[in-house]
Amino acid sequence: MSDINSRIQRVIAESGLTKTAFAAKLNVSQQHVSRLSSYGAPSERTIVDICDKFGVNETWLRTGEGPMCKEVSEEEALSEFFGRMLKEDVPYRNEIILCLSRMSPEGWKAVGDKILEIAEEIKKNRIEEE
Repeated sequence: MSDINSRIQRVIAESGLTKTAFAAKLNVSQQHVSRLSSYGAPSERTIVDICDKFGVNETWLRTGEGPMCKEVSEEEALSEFFGRMLKEDVPYRNEIILCLSRMSPEGWKAVGDKILEIAEEIKKNRIEEE
């Protein structure tokens, strides 16, 4: 297995997708993805598609140098997220977005505070489990 194959394997693992779902996002077969994650040499097009669809730094994928993920601004991340959410059929998407759009600054602060509280509780539970 070459280094690029092991890096592709890592992208698949960190995507949280099955090889079949990963392949579907790239418009290739599951068998092709299996080859790429073990011994096959990816085409230029496949490398570009992996980087574009999974936010992977192309230099890292090709050479192993630099961070695995592309560095994106907050605005770029939000734009990509909302673009994806508007394309996909997500249950309650419209209702949630409309509810958020009606929130006051105080409401946003309350939501942020609650998220931080939940995150701290999760962190505390993980520490206790170790």
